[in-house]
Amino acid sequence: MTFPFAALVFDLDGTLIDSAPDMTRVLNRTLSRFGRPSLTEEQVRTMVGDGSAMLVRQAFAATGEPLADEAAVQPVLRDYLDRYFDDEEPSALYPGVVGTLAGLAERGVRLGLCTNKPERISRKLLDRLGLAPFFAAVAGGDTLPVKKPDGRHLTWVLERLGEPASGARAAMIGDNGNDVKAARAAGVPVVAMSYGYPRMPVAELGADLVLDHFAELPEALERLARACPVA
Repeated sequence: MTFPFAALVFDLDGTLIDSAPDMTRVLNRTLSRFGRPSLTEEQVRTMVGDGSAMLVRQAFAATGEPLADEAAVQPVLRDYLDRYFDDEEPSALYPGVVGTLAGLAERGVRLGLCTNKPERISRKLLDRLGLAPFFAAVAGGDTLPVKKPDGRHLTWVLERLGEPASGARAAMIGDNGNDVKAARAAGVPVVAMSYGYPRMPVAELGADLVLDHFAELPEALERLARACPVA
């Protein structure tokens, strides 16, 4: 049986990897350097999804005086990104990710990544975790002038997968509101994983499907296609 979707685009943090422990560890090193107290992982989880610049802004606002302007943000952001890129502690894949991606690729599905994490860090993580061979197109939060929730971030990936959003044979898989908004703007269905970093109840994100386990994805997408046939 032919799989109903030709291209699938995935978010990274909270979808493929549980990176909140990594970001908490690295962010606290940056905060310490600038004389700020540490944040808990639970605090950081509520800050994930809008890109690294917003993360450091939120972290400083939560630990004292906010960063005054863009000039104040830049040295903090550089410190955080350099520390993150150099960090060698392993990130955690969610259960079922490798096997599911491998199964989709074997069925001829083209896979892409659309994340607000910077591209160089995203690519390093993909390489380290053995995921890089699965992804034919990768867009980080600094790859384009726009990022999620802007739908152009997603459509750029789809175009490189050879599947324009208007072809209706693509879907987005993520975990928070930015993923859903980007998919809606691009005109593609969206699946939300319940275990990620949403800042509201996942059932209220407006996704077409909500899944608890990554391995459920192929069967769930087939179900979705039967309910809403794609071209």
